[in-house]
Amino acid sequence: QVQLLESGGGSVQSGGSLRLSCEASAYTFSMYCMGWFRQAPGKEREAVATIDRHGSTNYADSVKDRFSISLDNAKKSMYLQIDNLKPEDTAMYYCAASFEIRHVYIGYEPRPSEYKYWGQGTQVTVSS
Repeated sequence: QVQLLESGGGSVQSGGSLRLSCEASAYTFSMYCMGWFRQAPGKEREAVATIDRHGSTNYADSVKDRFSISLDNAKKSMYLQIDNLKPEDTAMYYCAASFEIRHVYIGYEPRPSEYKYWGQGTQVTVSS
């Protein structure tokens, strides 16, 4: 069983930055891919960034130049650096782990159903 715990959310003004963290209770190379998803009220959960155990990354077009995902295997942690925040980034942000997806590749479109383990979420609120 893998438990994921997010932290780092908050309320910021447009143009600000946040660094979200996700700590895993256990980490094995079986956990092929990890990702950050977000869900705004009344909207479906969407993937914003994913990373595999080799360090390959994938971003949603809407965040590509502003978000950066990374892993620290020694700390069993994943991070999401968010710069130049916009009001439309307001959402609950979740980290997730997949034992199904082996590699992140160009054109990969993550689906929440592919991710078995989820954190509780951390709220990001951006004011204009």
